[in-house]
Amino acid sequence: MKNRVRDFRIFIILIIAFLVGYYFGVNKVSFDWQNYKPQIVVESKEPPVGVTTVDFSPFWVVWDKLQTDYYDKTKLDAQKMLNGAISGMVGSVGDPFTLYLPPVQNTNFKQGLAGEFSGIGAELGTKAKDVIVIAPLDGSPAQKAGIKAGDTIVKVDGISIVGLDLASVVDKIRGPKGTKVALTIIHKDTTKQIDVNITRDTITVKSVDGWIKKVSSIDGITQDKAKDKTLEQIIAQDNNANSSVAYIRLSQFGDNTNKDWTTLINNLNIQIRKENNFKGIILDLRNNPGGYLTDAQYIASEFLPQGSPVVSESSSIDNKTLSVDRVGLLTDKPLVVLINKGSASASEIVAGALRDDRKIELIGETSFGKGTIQQAEDLGNGSGLHVTIAKWLTPSGIWVNGTGLKPDVSVNLDPKDPSRDTQLEKAVEELLK
Repeated sequence: MKNRVRDFRIFIILIIAFLVGYYFGVNKVSFDWQNYKPQIVVESKEPPVGVTTVDFSPFWVVWDKLQTDYYDKTKLDAQKMLNGAISGMVGSVGDPFTLYLPPVQNTNFKQGLAGEFSGIGAELGTKAKDVIVIAPLDGSPAQKAGIKAGDTIVKVDGISIVGLDLASVVDKIRGPKGTKVALTIIHKDTTKQIDVNITRDTITVKSVDGWIKKVSSIDGITQDKAKDKTLEQIIAQDNNANSSVAYIRLSQFGDNTNKDWTTLINNLNIQIRKENNFKGIILDLRNNPGGYLTDAQYIASEFLPQGSPVVSESSSIDNKTLSVDRVGLLTDKPLVVLINKGSASASEIVAGALRDDRKIELIGETSFGKGTIQQAEDLGNGSGLHVTIAKWLTPSGIWVNGTGLKPDVSVNLDPKDPSRDTQLEKAVEELLK
């Protein structure tokens, strides 16, 4: 009997100990969260002279409320909160190309212009509130997986991207080589969502490439593949049988574009001068998402006489025109330009200048339609800011924003025969006429 009483008392003590421990444990967690204060140092700065005075007290009230009342203080990351506040401020402008880039995204952007980064190899942009593919890079994992210019991205790894800014979407898609990412997309002119799995890789962008070939041996338009008998008949004509054309592919305007362009053009020019039956040059700007404005001026100058206008900048402060400022090597050669819906920004500047100044034919599809100029600035902590500072106009005064450049000769690719480049075929045909 005594043993039973003793055991019962021990049992009661254990129950009481458990309940007390649980009570203090739960309340200690609550106490810790309520009293946890991240180590935050706020460095204030007076607004610049001339800036409209704004009452920032609501901002600090919200900041303080989060610090005081949010139940899990460990989730309060001051740097993320600041980045979010800046992104919201920049986003309120309503311009998809005015962006705040936190350090990681800013580094990714710079790597892209430098020509090497890890990801899927697709240039992204926005239209309305949608994130769309401006252009997949040639030979990239995105292109091999079937991603096309004009595709709308709706999910990344099964999670909706609605409401996210462009930089955040890019950050989610990029990642180490060999890892996978799943994109849910909608192809242009369709409504069906499809899932595309892509393995990331190191993307090396060679911004310039080119060659000179006999027209009968150009890949994608050889006579057995040219289902349009018109081209086959033109190639077979006596004066065209041994004719040659030059092809220049410009995939982006990046850090090394001007140097690589000069090297290629010097070599091609030597070969062109040796050709007995040279018909002209095809400049391929398809899926070129753009880049530096000064590079566009440099490239256009290869084909235009000195002093020719290339692009006009128009802002609330100033209007100015950039013109040809060097002697080009190919100003006297026949030329056609290939564009498509992935041709944007600087590539549209080049195409527009060549058409306006030399009446060069544009062949392919209507271009993307990005008619604004951004200024990129480093903010000193690894982050960056892209601000739209002006709109640009072609020499004849056309603003392409939202509408793009319409081709003089409209040609679509054949979706049933990817080995055949109908746009390139048409470009060759136009040079041989």
